[in-house]
Amino acid sequence: MVGLDWSQCPAVESVPGKMSGAWVFRGTRMPVAIVFENLEAGMTLDELVEMYDGLTREQVKAVL
Repeated sequence: MVGLDWSQCPAVESVPGKMSGAWVFRGTRMPVAIVFENLEAGMTLDELVEMYDGLTREQVKAVL
């Protein structure tokens, strides 16, 4: 995740003081990195959305 510029992606935000400025899904405290870690571990998109309350399919698709 280091080095990626997510500033043009409307699904995410980085706010100083919120999760130490990490990129999170807009309106949540869920780091974008969680999606990639879980996908690498074999989780499906549907499983991700079901597991993380407040995360939408559209948000995940926007970062993929």
